[in-house]
Amino acid sequence: MTLAAHVVVDLPPFTVDLNVEVAAGETLVLLGPNGAGKTTALRSLAGLVRPDRGRVALDGVVWDEPASGRHVAAEHRPIGLVFQDYLLFPHLSALDNVAFGPRCHGAGRAEATELAATWLERVGLAAVQRQKPRTLSGGQSQRVALARALAVEPRLLLLDEPLAALDARTRLEVRSDLRRHLGEFAGCALVVTHDPLDAMVLGDRLVVVEHGSMVQSGSPAEIAKRPRTDYVARLVGLNLFRGRAHDRVAILADGGQLTVDDAVEGDCFVSVPPTAVALFTERPDGTPRNVWPVTVVDVELHGGQARVLFDGAPSGVADVTPSAIAELGIRPGDQLWAGVKATETHAYPA
Repeated sequence: MTLAAHVVVDLPPFTVDLNVEVAAGETLVLLGPNGAGKTTALRSLAGLVRPDRGRVALDGVVWDEPASGRHVAAEHRPIGLVFQDYLLFPHLSALDNVAFGPRCHGAGRAEATELAATWLERVGLAAVQRQKPRTLSGGQSQRVALARALAVEPRLLLLDEPLAALDARTRLEVRSDLRRHLGEFAGCALVVTHDPLDAMVLGDRLVVVEHGSMVQSGSPAEIAKRPRTDYVARLVGLNLFRGRAHDRVAILADGGQLTVDDAVEGDCFVSVPPTAVALFTERPDGTPRNVWPVTVVDVELHGGQARVLFDGAPSGVADVTPSAIAELGIRPGDQLWAGVKATETHAYPA
């Protein structure tokens, strides 16, 4: 079972143009900022938005092909769909919400009810099956929506920001449960999210989307280790510089240069963890192989750490302790020196 889709939707001011393939038993995550076109792509796969060009097929069965006029309506596609706000029927109990899908697919009332009860038990909600959505917590509503999507035995499971409506504590628990259910799902699964942690936990493979196009794809580990855009670098918490390397020296596109530890030649990216950037009030001697003057732009406190944003050649961010901020007296506008050891850099081909 394989989903093979090329979705092109004209969505001014840009066009959503994505190629996605999902194998049976695999979960693919579309990760990107709000407004990048992820949900439009998902709705096209569901049959809710007709693509302007391209082709959508599951197991070789074509669902959409504008060139030939082929379009299979959403209700005739073997899909399960979980929306961001879950869209549970408010007048139906949790049990009847889950039974609704099987009933629409021709199951009798008793069969659909039995199937719904089984799924609610599987998602840990057997005790609330008679309750209406208004009495359920966010986490419970999410599980009911997931059970409803799975109860129709879909071949393609589509989840649009499935954890976005949950508070932080509930999100942690539900994320873990959702990963387990996705791991047990035999069909193709596609998840849309803007949250990098959700993507890293839920996805077997990620496709990063910006302005309607794929900018990077790979496993969560590959994405985290080798970001290829500033957006991805920010998501995984790295400084990312573009440049051209020769003999372990990268001349950076935005100014400055870095001695690197990797033997890369030609166009490259150089990533540096913010924790690897040291700040000094005077030019340091000795240890760091990369030293350059910077101007502090801002200081942000994040729990037990402080992030210093700086301009320079190159510009970037450094993570230091609040005590270091106090000792150095760092404030916006201060002139400092930044230092990074070559061994703390990671250079790779562009």
